[in-house]
Amino acid sequence: MTIRRLLRSEFRKLTTTKMPLSFLGVLSLFAVINAFIVIAGTDMDGSKTFISTAADQQSLIAFASNGFILAGLFGAIAVSREYGHHTVIPTFLVSPRRHRAVGAQLSAVAFGGGVLSLVGTALTVGAVALALRTTEYSFLISVENVIRVLVAALFAGAAGAVLGAGIGAIVRSVGGAVTGTTLALIIIPPLVVQFASETGSWMPNVLANVLSGTVTDVSTPAALGALAAWALVPAMIGLIAVERRDIV
Repeated sequence: MTIRRLLRSEFRKLTTTKMPLSFLGVLSLFAVINAFIVIAGTDMDGSKTFISTAADQQSLIAFASNGFILAGLFGAIAVSREYGHHTVIPTFLVSPRRHRAVGAQLSAVAFGGGVLSLVGTALTVGAVALALRTTEYSFLISVENVIRVLVAALFAGAAGAVLGAGIGAIVRSVGGAVTGTTLALIIIPPLVVQFASETGSWMPNVLANVLSGTVTDVSTPAALGALAAWALVPAMIGLIAVERRDIV
């Protein structure tokens, strides 16, 4: 089977299920929560200085960190469910060169994760912009910085989805893949930082915020490379596992 047909097949698998809609619902909820924070949230003295500057507002709408985690779960579920439902079997039968099938799968999942993260950011930006009308502050973020936040979310979402897909290919069960992704992205990083504080700047949430322009712990090129490494290492391990073991 050609790469084009493999990609078409993988995109069809993603778009003909309810999973993307479920994640879209979660993203919409995030947007509503951010809007509520703007409308109802106050500082200790009752003021709303937490949205009084462009930097504050940019930090609020920067969705790349959340996008990385949600896309990671998206990728983990998308890949692991194929093993659970055995739908991966016909894919490998028509494409005996498994690395091509896995490559197509990772490409489709990366695209889906990137789009979901981008949509989530756009919804958050829109929700915050509308909510600010109920306050004394206007939307202060420049167009350039809004674009940066969107692009950061796109990249982080694609990277997160690839990471989750790698874990899904390794574990091969939905529950295990979700648990593994949660451990890798939410539970283990803070524990590592507790034991080695110098690693804090290289955790996914910090790297995503660097790309969004809200922190400067490392340079932008370094953040791009490190976030890509977070995604590619488990993806490569997953590819090796798929190549070496039986399908079921």
